[in-house]
Amino acid sequence: MPRFLCIHGHFYQPPRENPWTGEVEEEKSARPYHDWNARITAECYEPNLGARILDSAGHVVERLDNYSRMSFNFGPTLLAWMEKKAPQVYRGILDSDRESQKKFSGHGSALAQAYNHVILPLATRRDKETQVIWGRKDFEHRFGRAPEGMWLPETAVDLETLEILAEQGLRFTILAPRQARRVRKFEEEIWREVGVSGIETLRPYRVFLHSGKMLDLFFYDGLVSQAVAFERLLSDGTIFLNRLAGRFSGNSTRAELVHIATDGETYGHHHKFGEMALAYVLNHAEERGLTLSNYGEYLEKFPPTAEVEIVENSSWSCAHGVARWKSDCGCNVGGVPEWNQAWRAPLREALEELRDGWAVFFEQAGADYFDDPWAARNDFIALILDPSPEQREVFLSHHRRRELSPEAQNRALLLLDLQHQSQLMFTSCGWFFDEPSGLETTQILKYARYGLELARRLDAPDLEKSFLKKLAEGKSNLPDYGSLREIFQKA
Repeated sequence: MPRFLCIHGHFYQPPRENPWTGEVEEEKSARPYHDWNARITAECYEPNLGARILDSAGHVVERLDNYSRMSFNFGPTLLAWMEKKAPQVYRGILDSDRESQKKFSGHGSALAQAYNHVILPLATRRDKETQVIWGRKDFEHRFGRAPEGMWLPETAVDLETLEILAEQGLRFTILAPRQARRVRKFEEEIWREVGVSGIETLRPYRVFLHSGKMLDLFFYDGLVSQAVAFERLLSDGTIFLNRLAGRFSGNSTRAELVHIATDGETYGHHHKFGEMALAYVLNHAEERGLTLSNYGEYLEKFPPTAEVEIVENSSWSCAHGVARWKSDCGCNVGGVPEWNQAWRAPLREALEELRDGWAVFFEQAGADYFDDPWAARNDFIALILDPSPEQREVFLSHHRRRELSPEAQNRALLLLDLQHQSQLMFTSCGWFFDEPSGLETTQILKYARYGLELARRLDAPDLEKSFLKKLAEGKSNLPDYGSLREIFQKA
């Protein structure tokens, strides 16, 4: 039976735009570039469109489009920035997906992503739906086709999230091996508990959901993925390929898929020239008897023969499930040992209080303008993608419950913009790092601050006093910054 290889890259940066201007401000830590988006585009996103293949003398003999030969997803907010600021790279990525369809039996290599990288198990049901719907519709707008799969931020998962993926027509997602709880073949009655090392990753699995729907799951090779990300496996393309080829079981009676998943930025940004090691593997895999594939094509050829139960509320990057985004669980990026992340809990509690209060207000106030306020919110991505007067009229004609004056139209759209900010302020990067005065936490506090301004314009209930009181409970590790409240007020 053939041996298949798939390398997935999760290409993502958090949204960085100033919510008042819509522009990314200068980020001094990204110098000599204006900001981190620009820097990583130059170091990673663009080089992977034409990665260099060298001969034995070190001369460039070919350039390889890595995207068209791998599996990948790009964060929707990153693509929105790229469309404006790096249009040639943006068009190249879309072209790569079209090219991949020619290589992989009509299955494009691009996957969708939940919209702005919210940790979905910690979100409300409505917010999960909006994140998945916005991610799907953004993908369809850009890539011109329906997505087959969706990347879950930090691979954080619960059954409700999988139900929503299935409801929205997604076929599969990708998880870490330790996110499987137990498995069994379709013809078996007895479940087998997954051990500490995790599930066998060489095949896809199916999860049967309470609704009667089902979704297919791929569990990536954790050992090789970690070696790529953290152990400098990309320093030599030959060693990289040998490591991948060595992960097959040796069982010649069945098809097997070796597949890994890492941050796409690993290939060129985190590891300089990493895109060249990737290109070497993609260019020489067939010489080792490996057939390149992507997840959609592999599922068509070799559908699951076993089912799986997941570990609820789990993720790849937190050993404590999803605690990294709500508590001082001990997970950090390895900075200053004396620092703590006790600020995570009051940050989440403060933002959840805003979210819940704004949701009640939106439902009540929005009922005066929309037939279904929540359906209008789910469709609001159309105006985020195209805010033109023409699209605005199309949107309102579809969702308004009555004729609206210009003033009422503006108020209706402000209500939706408030909901937009309530999504952006839960971007996961705000909790991921060790210190809340950094760019990522400051950014989500900007969305909250802008949302509070919108709420005042809309005469919404005043939630700011309680919000600031909760923020004051979270302390920076740096004495000069004080509390989250002071960081917020400087944002």
